[in-house]
Amino acid sequence: MKILVTGAKGFVGKNLCAQLNNIKDGKAKNYGLGPASEANTVNTSSNANALFIEEVFEYDIDSTPEQLDTWCKEVDFVFNLAGVNRPKEQSEFMQGNFGFASTLLDTLKKHGNKCPVMLSSSQQASLTGRFGNSEYGRSKKAGEELFFDYSKETGAKVLVYRFPNLYGKWCRPNYNSAVATFCNNIANDLPITVNDPNVELELLYIDDLVDEMIAALKGEEHHCEFNGLDVIPAGIGHGIDYSDTSSNANAKANANAGHIGRYCYCPITHKATLGEIVDLLHKFAEMPKTLMIPQIPANSFAKRLYSAFLSYLPKEKAIFDLKMNVDNRGSFTELVHTLNCGQVSINISKPGITKGEHWHNSKWEQFIVVSGHGLIQLRKEGTDEVIEYEVSGEKIQSVIMLPGYTHNIINLSDTEDLVTVMYCNEIFDPNRPDTYFDKVKSL
Repeated sequence: MKILVTGAKGFVGKNLCAQLNNIKDGKAKNYGLGPASEANTVNTSSNANALFIEEVFEYDIDSTPEQLDTWCKEVDFVFNLAGVNRPKEQSEFMQGNFGFASTLLDTLKKHGNKCPVMLSSSQQASLTGRFGNSEYGRSKKAGEELFFDYSKETGAKVLVYRFPNLYGKWCRPNYNSAVATFCNNIANDLPITVNDPNVELELLYIDDLVDEMIAALKGEEHHCEFNGLDVIPAGIGHGIDYSDTSSNANAKANANAGHIGRYCYCPITHKATLGEIVDLLHKFAEMPKTLMIPQIPANSFAKRLYSAFLSYLPKEKAIFDLKMNVDNRGSFTELVHTLNCGQVSINISKPGITKGEHWHNSKWEQFIVVSGHGLIQLRKEGTDEVIEYEVSGEKIQSVIMLPGYTHNIINLSDTEDLVTVMYCNEIFDPNRPDTYFDKVKSL
């Protein structure tokens, strides 16, 4: 399969091309796709949607008409991401968002190429609510109708997506994404302006969008219709087929009227207010000082936003000092804190040193020696039996410090430091340390 991506140097284009090339080069194997060289090694009868990428053609403003002509002749799928967002003149919206689309489709028709074509449109094409007088929206709407007409004329499959607010790595700040601007400015200690923190945005993370676009490549796109800005899902593969030659007149009439399934959408979106976004970003920015990893549940907006935020960190902030508590025995350094799941620390013991010699009522810990040779001892309070575990960096093991057991860790080496990763199920609270001195072995 040969794929053409227009607007390849834009935010969406860069992310999409990167992942398509990962697939082409055999680096991303989680999509049921692969490089063309593997086409003969996969049982396509058991994997009907297995596709193999031979070439990714990346078209942008510096590409030539000759390249577009050649690629339109050869290509098997087109992602049309080219468009104008911030023109000098309002008229450029129509020229960039409608004019190029016309050129692209005319070139495909010239070569009789009826391959599927995807169009990146926008919520503003709804021309409803705050977008009712959007020149950008009108140009996007015109592009949508152009694509639908093209499908009716040629029978080619078209996939029209109305993107909500996009964010993620490589998104240009101070351009057309408030999230990108907030991420960049807070990461770089620059001022931000929030006129109304209660304004709610519908947000689509770039990796979720790329996954949906690769699904579309496999014929697994999600179809919908729009009621204003509201998405009415139709499911996977429930789109309009203008090439259908059946005699069902009613179905044809519904299709021509634009019944449910005319558009496509990404089903993974999130809603957040500007105030919520900024509050989260400030918490992320404080992490090097507090060591507190924010709550970022799987598939949450916060997790996606944190990844986006980190992509804007300047190189100076990608490294930061940790507080080392140092004495003649070695050092103890807290690495990360979590709100609900405790903390992780690094303990370094000098040769021959014993650390610990205490027990906890409720706290529990895990000791993981990653370098050196040591001995971990535990004794249940009120008993004499000592449990011993000899550990080393040669075989990584985790030893649990049981509640109600006094414990220690001894560096058995005469020359090397003992390095131990220590996990504790709660952050140390000096007002309630739950730590009580008692030697494991009496002298």
